[in-house]
Amino acid sequence: MANGLERHLLHPARGIHAMRAAALALLLASALNSGCSVRNLAVNSIGDALAASGSGFGSDDDPQLIAAAAPFSLKLIESVLAESPGHQGLLLAAAQGFTQYAYAFVHLEADPLEHRDLAAANALRERARRLYLRARDYGMRGLEAKRPGFSAALRADPALAMRRLETSDVALVYWTAASWAAAISLSKDRPDVIADLGLMEALMERALQLDESYDHGAIHVFFISYAASRPHAGTSPHARAREHFERAVALSQEKQAGPYVALAEAVCIASQDRREFERLLRQALAVDIEARPQWKLANLVVQRRARWLLAQADQFFSE
Repeated sequence: MANGLERHLLHPARGIHAMRAAALALLLASALNSGCSVRNLAVNSIGDALAASGSGFGSDDDPQLIAAAAPFSLKLIESVLAESPGHQGLLLAAAQGFTQYAYAFVHLEADPLEHRDLAAANALRERARRLYLRARDYGMRGLEAKRPGFSAALRADPALAMRRLETSDVALVYWTAASWAAAISLSKDRPDVIADLGLMEALMERALQLDESYDHGAIHVFFISYAASRPHAGTSPHARAREHFERAVALSQEKQAGPYVALAEAVCIASQDRREFERLLRQALAVDIEARPQWKLANLVVQRRARWLLAQADQFFSE
């Protein structure tokens, strides 16, 4: 279910963001020592700058470097949010950043580790689950800040709550639902979390209705994996997954590896179609990471996943 997240590993370039973040940290320390009104103004200004700067490094070609650097940015965002808890830009940045970090640098590390150290792999999955829930909570706070009363409305009458959302809410809705879905996928022994599946689905379906092209097909990438596992009247789950795959590929102009890996994992393994599985993964590996520099890091992470899947093919398919 988390496969729809793999290409959302933010930008800008290495170095520039680190210097900006360090400068903002110094400004924050200074602001916290100021008088109340001046302090609030300074904190909100820092929050605006931090939210606008982005919280990651999508054009970087060194995933290990970003894995080490990202926690500083995330904790800086949380530090400013502690002083300005309703800042919508920072709440979106936190929901997005924690989801991306959890998926790319925690969740995806568990599968290759499992055959060597099951306990360590399970510990990574539990850590990823907690990070996803943290991201979900920031997303819900963002929606609440934009639409007061939304959290209570969502649980009381999801259909009515969905009608309150507009196109300008899609980014927050997407990252809230994506992190929620990923947490649910790692909570098979927690019925209280699984019980929220319908609420998550309502949010993602609403995002699809409002802007199906959001972030070059991100919502469709999510639904490749999700639709493949859910029954739907009149259409087979795998047929629906393929429809989302076609839209995701079209909207990303075949420049993202994510849709190919998502379909290979969600459909080909279930249908035991090894030939298509390998073909899709080779297509993912053939994506030119230089064609869209802003997606370089995401494509590198996904291509690493594709190589691992190809190496494990004998484990997924019977003779």
